[in-house]
Amino acid sequence: MNCPGCLKENQQEFCAKCRKELFDGKKVSPVLSFNSPQKATEPYFIEHTQNISISGVQVKFSVKLENNQLELTEKGGEFLIKPIPIGNFLHLEAAPANEHLTMQLARQAFKINVPPNALVYFRDGSPAYLVKRFDRKAGSNANEKFQQEDFAQIAQRTSITHGENYKYDFSYEEIAALIREHIKTYKIEMEKFFRVILFNYIISNGDAHLKNFSAIQSLQGDYLLTPAYDLLCTKLHNPTESDLALSLFKDEFTKAFEAYGFYTYQDFFEFGKKIGIKVSRAEKIIAPFQKENKLVFKLIQNSFLNEAQKEIYIKNYLDRIKRMNMK
Repeated sequence: MNCPGCLKENQQEFCAKCRKELFDGKKVSPVLSFNSPQKATEPYFIEHTQNISISGVQVKFSVKLENNQLELTEKGGEFLIKPIPIGNFLHLEAAPANEHLTMQLARQAFKINVPPNALVYFRDGSPAYLVKRFDRKAGSNANEKFQQEDFAQIAQRTSITHGENYKYDFSYEEIAALIREHIKTYKIEMEKFFRVILFNYIISNGDAHLKNFSAIQSLQGDYLLTPAYDLLCTKLHNPTESDLALSLFKDEFTKAFEAYGFYTYQDFFEFGKKIGIKVSRAEKIIAPFQKENKLVFKLIQNSFLNEAQKEIYIKNYLDRIKRMNMK
């Protein structure tokens, strides 16, 4: 078995490093003490999660560590768990493993800041994605949350004001403008944002919409981008998914896009310049997304996807690498 946290090979359960990052060093089983919810209305889950919100099509439940065991909770949740979603998409049983793998790729292969995460299993054997909350204050203020707003809130866009497609009728260029407006250290945060956009493209995540980017208040009182979240290869579940959830640019397309019909190196290079990143920095940030990364292949092979799903994941990755080398 591989570590259900970092995917390190030949581990019985969580490796020592993942135990430290996820559970402060405590030995916690990746098998939960309760069964998976067959429906969101299952009494056991309702009883323990009455105040937990549900966004999008994926149900999320709050859990905390009690006596070295993860348990459902209404208050003081330290983690979120996402079971297999319900919907008319392919390979939904692999959604937890997909998100877990993609988050590990972001962190390990591309050095993107993501919260500690893992794959866990309900008592009945069904998988779930586990992620540590980053909006909770530590110590005596553990029940208090840092102020956090996603970019739909920052842009003041809702389904009421802008229609049902409000999360998608926007552009990454416009998000960048909001970063510049609301975050003092925007020059640093802009490069982080740029890297996440590139990652979403290279890994075929076509659902990184407005609500999947957020700003959070730091201990010093200023605002920064949150760690990246909700990263997965959406092409695995929906082969006709768009390449990116939002357009790169607000009002235009590059000549390269007009020629090929999809984004290539030139689009991201122009986008980097457009959002204020120096040419030399843009080139340096893009470079790792143009090369086949051996660690990507290793982590895919070590993941909890089945062999057919791994092949699909790799095929999409190689296709995007090819595109990123077209100029």
